[in-house]
Amino acid sequence: MIPIPSGCRVWIAMGHTDMRRGMQGLALQVQEQLMRDPHAGDLYIFRGRRGDLAKILWHDGVGLSLYAKRLDRGKFIWPSAKDGVVSISASQMACMLEGVDWRNPQLTWRPTSAG
Repeated sequence: MIPIPSGCRVWIAMGHTDMRRGMQGLALQVQEQLMRDPHAGDLYIFRGRRGDLAKILWHDGVGLSLYAKRLDRGKFIWPSAKDGVVSISASQMACMLEGVDWRNPQLTWRPTSAG
């Protein structure tokens, strides 16, 4: 789990991103296409065309970090817009990275009795 400081915003980059890009390429995309400062301390999440790989770019005040996660099964739930960014909460990001639909999380099982 990424230790997100309070006040940090999480942004989802809309559309598909070339997953061959590294730190510098994604930071340049944040700066030029999303019109945001990649060194401001916010997290930016990118998804590839297949939908099973996500990369997170974060500047923690000391340097850039790049995190990657690939799902064994399923795809990351992504907004349907083509361009721009969407802000989500840290808990929604945690759900998304676990493969849960962060837009409408549902309990899958609930106990019916204590004994």
